[in-house]
Amino acid sequence: MTLPTTFPKTYKTLGLMSGTSLDGVDVALIETDGQGTVIPLGFLYVPYPDALRLRVKNHFGTKDKTPEIDEVERDLTLFHADAVRAFLRQENLDKTDIDVVGFHGQTLYHDPDHGFTWQIGDGELLASELGINVVNDFRTNDVKQGGKGAPLMPIYHYARALSSNLKRPVAILNIGGVSNVTWIDGNEDDLVAFDCGPGNALLDDLVSKMTGERFDQDAGWARQGKADRDVLERWLSHDYFKKPAPKSLDRDAWDVKTISNFPLPDAAATLTAFTVEAIAKGAELFPEPAKEWYVTGGGRLNPAMMTGLANALKVPVFPVEQIGWNGDALEAEGFAYMAVRKLLDLPISFPKTTGCAEPLTGGKLHKQ
Repeated sequence: MTLPTTFPKTYKTLGLMSGTSLDGVDVALIETDGQGTVIPLGFLYVPYPDALRLRVKNHFGTKDKTPEIDEVERDLTLFHADAVRAFLRQENLDKTDIDVVGFHGQTLYHDPDHGFTWQIGDGELLASELGINVVNDFRTNDVKQGGKGAPLMPIYHYARALSSNLKRPVAILNIGGVSNVTWIDGNEDDLVAFDCGPGNALLDDLVSKMTGERFDQDAGWARQGKADRDVLERWLSHDYFKKPAPKSLDRDAWDVKTISNFPLPDAAATLTAFTVEAIAKGAELFPEPAKEWYVTGGGRLNPAMMTGLANALKVPVFPVEQIGWNGDALEAEGFAYMAVRKLLDLPISFPKTTGCAEPLTGGKLHKQ
């Protein structure tokens, strides 16, 4: 089926995204019919305060609810509410201008092979705070029904690609904490998507631990170092790279203690090369090679990654801004779009994107 370009009604919908890089909250407003019409209207990034970031990060990899996590979830939700209020002030909008909010929450643990995924974030509390209907918990239904719960962006990538006249097949690559890719050629049933491997999370963690900086600005550290080929070959022999698509993984799936004693430039160069080569290996799973790649997420701002990708893939690789998209806003926009699809009972995951048996809706609606 091909998405229609018009639908009886359009919705103004806000999306809230906080990824595994844990830098802050992206707030994005779009107008959409949940199908082929998407009009981006605004964006705001609100960085986490260091104290909240650390409290959340301390629970990465946790599977069990505790009173402490409940408190962190409440504070995280209230921070998202404040981010929405800041956005409404920025855009001179009232809550009555917004039809629904798509609230991703913060992933603590993602293990779809054992039927488990957990994103903290209290949808009922957020709806009460804002006085706006909220959709959250987008991944659970897919995982419960045998899917990987990720990536969920492909249907939004497809909707945006419809109006951008891209050469097909085309790849939309997100380099966030984890890297994932959407391959687009025919209609939505032909979408292929999967997590490629690490994105920025391992590199960000390393640089933060060694320097206190949040990321490798302009690949300054990686460009001074040399990647260790032996280490890369060991990492790339991981069973994950032998699995067929679709597939998904947690940000902490990799044991990188091997490089803990490396000089920072060499460690950064090795991790950067790992991200690039994992993505290149992923390209081998496409039904046919993509003619062009467009990159979103923080990795598009890393010149060593972008140059490495162009060299490894041997086709044009561009940041999504090349086609007029906002690479900072795209994921938040995607969850805004998926919130509307929840209202319309339309699927957000597909057999070739998450491995579910049939197209599935996702999310829980909290009404005001």
